[in-house]
Amino acid sequence: MAAKTPRQAAQKAKDIREAVRKELEFDPLIDAADISVKNMNGDVALNGTVPAYPQYLQAATAAKRVQGVTRVHNHLMVDVPYANYRDDVLLTTDANNALARNISVPPGSVEASAGEGNIWLTGTVSNRFQRDAAEQAVAGLTGVRGIADDIEIFSDIEAADVSELVQEALLRYGLLPGDTDVQVGAADGAINVTGHVETWGEHDAVIDAAWRGTGVTNVRDDLVVTG
Repeated sequence: MAAKTPRQAAQKAKDIREAVRKELEFDPLIDAADISVKNMNGDVALNGTVPAYPQYLQAATAAKRVQGVTRVHNHLMVDVPYANYRDDVLLTTDANNALARNISVPPGSVEASAGEGNIWLTGTVSNRFQRDAAEQAVAGLTGVRGIADDIEIFSDIEAADVSELVQEALLRYGLLPGDTDVQVGAADGAINVTGHVETWGEHDAVIDAAWRGTGVTNVRDDLVVTG
């Protein structure tokens, strides 16, 4: 196959940028009016502002849905409208109440504090899904501009050799071809995932499967999305 000319490469970059822009505008959960998109060979950067933190998260998710996107740099800022402003004390109270109400977050395991609209989460949980639940519990609160997650994952259960179990899970998902080069290694509770996948959907499925192993406290993501 002949190499792309500079003009063809520039056109592909423009096509990806326009596709990401259209996807942001298409998503009903995003106000894309103040978002700009840059692209360099599938490496996409989002700049600008959104009015709420869930839109900050959703914008990156939307960009990853576009074919040809291999990486997303989310540089968006959350510009909270004045009517949605919450002072630090009120936002801290709201965040800790939200954590206490979420049944997926072990009672007393995570504590929140707020400063200028940014929520800082600390504590210890048993797995990544409890940590994610803590983030999700506070992400949609009025007045949130960002989340700093310093929650540690600790398990007193020794991680089994989950490599084969994860590979079996990937086959059940049906997202990877039979000749995939994705490899999963396990040692001392940590998982290392390497190889190549074509889409972010495949990437997320692999990483999600790795985290589901009993006793896993860390996953090193060395997967490459080829687009």
